[in-house]
Amino acid sequence: MEWTQVINPLDNLFLSALVAAIPILFMFYALAIARMKGHIAGSITLLLAIGVAVFVHGMPVNLAIWSSIYGALYGLFPIGWIVLTAVFLYQLTVKSGQFEIIKDSIAAITDDRRLQALLIAFCFGAFLEGAAGFGTPVAITAGMLVGLGFNPLYAAGLCLIANTAPVAFGGIGIPIITAGAVSGVDTMAISQMVGRQLPFLSVFVPFWLVFIMAGWKGAKEVMPAILVCGVSFAAAQWFSANYMSPMLPDIISSLVSIVAMVLFLRRWKPKNVWRFKDEPPATLEVRKHPFGTIAKAWSPFIVLTILIGDWGLKSVKALLDVVTIKIPFDAINKMIIAGGKPIEVVYKFNYLSAAGTAILISAIITAFILKISFGDFIKTFQETVKSLTFPLITIACVLAFAYVANWSGMTPTLGKAFTVTGALFPLVSPILGWLGVFVTGSDTSANALFGKMQAVTATDIGVDPVLTVAANSSGGVAAKMISPQSIAVATAACNLVGKEGDLFRFTVLHSLFFTAIICVLTYLQAYVFTWMIPVYETAKQAVAKVSPEAAAAAEAALRSQGAMIMAATAVVVLVIAVYAYKQVGGGKFGKDSAKISVH
Repeated sequence: MEWTQVINPLDNLFLSALVAAIPILFMFYALAIARMKGHIAGSITLLLAIGVAVFVHGMPVNLAIWSSIYGALYGLFPIGWIVLTAVFLYQLTVKSGQFEIIKDSIAAITDDRRLQALLIAFCFGAFLEGAAGFGTPVAITAGMLVGLGFNPLYAAGLCLIANTAPVAFGGIGIPIITAGAVSGVDTMAISQMVGRQLPFLSVFVPFWLVFIMAGWKGAKEVMPAILVCGVSFAAAQWFSANYMSPMLPDIISSLVSIVAMVLFLRRWKPKNVWRFKDEPPATLEVRKHPFGTIAKAWSPFIVLTILIGDWGLKSVKALLDVVTIKIPFDAINKMIIAGGKPIEVVYKFNYLSAAGTAILISAIITAFILKISFGDFIKTFQETVKSLTFPLITIACVLAFAYVANWSGMTPTLGKAFTVTGALFPLVSPILGWLGVFVTGSDTSANALFGKMQAVTATDIGVDPVLTVAANSSGGVAAKMISPQSIAVATAACNLVGKEGDLFRFTVLHSLFFTAIICVLTYLQAYVFTWMIPVYETAKQAVAKVSPEAAAAAEAALRSQGAMIMAATAVVVLVIAVYAYKQVGGGKFGKDSAKISVH
């Protein structure tokens, strides 16, 4: 039996919006005040959402339950699959000992604290955000800076502030992919829009980091390096976000920035080597390694970049999507009428074209390169699954809540309520993302919570929804540095447990300042620089323009092109793998790996 989505069920938009906001308000309370664990807060929030959907919006119980099941499945695959495989690949490099060499290769480039902060907190942190996310960047980079002699509070604060520009594309693009899935806006269009917002921040953050440390005079002394760092990162971020895939910007921009900095610092040095006053002695002995050893250590992520780049191409996706398994949810398929049209609910298990599969293949190639035994490979995978069990449950609950809210009419109700801001909505839309990340600690979760609301509200006031959905993600990045989860990770990494309040005060004004920048930029893009908003069309619109015969021919041509690209990629990856495999070292976990010793 069909059911029509209800907006404004209480015949009073303010009251309807207030009731629809109950699950979101509870999640704020649960995470920010009650400090509940994520999976518990997510589970209760989902139950509250089902209750509001059934008893207030009149959604049939079976439709509400099936909506949550569909959302949870989408949270586990493809989103959870990406998270799982990305962390697994990272863990392989850690347990094989190669990650110590990667850290050495970054830390040994300069003795100047300002430049070390740029390389480690900003460049390397962005790389870790793109490869793993989930607190990994701050935990590792802050620990490295402390070991090199940084004041622990400064190290933690700098790494939190630096971990801003890459957050929207973190974890192989999970926040952008989630925003597209929840909002219904084209994912690549969101990537392009974010790629036309965050690069402005990416240019500014390196300067701001050094300014915090050394003031204007200290920043001016290393301005050439600041510009090389920021401009190279921003340019690569803009290009990869606009012309490649939302899964690649962090990986590519960080690698480009690291290489640019290394090449530049070989030719240029600051007049004075800057250090903190009364800084503690260094506890890390950084070793230098030959090029072959460094290339071997970095090779898993080089392979990852190549494969993810391929998986983002339409031709490769068309080829791999041939084996997609489509599972119609008959109990809910076309049973919900929204906007006068039935919602088609078909779960697509595209296990080959999923980005997580590309990462898994990278992990398999990594096992060959690093000579990891099959037993150790499986053991590491099992450990990764175990460590991510609760985060995956949290993701599933948040996505389940998002789909219940969207399909029941709760999100459209909230969106309607926000239209009272009128033309000012683009100015405040990044603040929603900021609030979401502050509470959940995740840009992905913030996009799941507010992505649809951003799209609905923008459409109602006549603004392109791709702008506000992107602003939700861009605004959210500024809250990462003050979210309770991030603060907890940073204090633990720097042995500052108990000083969370000090660290929050260190970062909060910077967070508000960055948010204000995104708010103003979004407003200007909405009404002044409208040419910056990408022109896009959905897949359905594109297909509708051509005949079935022409569409089939184009699809066949895409698959043929994809096959050629995959063949060429296999050759390139094989060459890289063989070269890395033949380098000195390898064997069992930890064998012959260079270590950073603690004195």
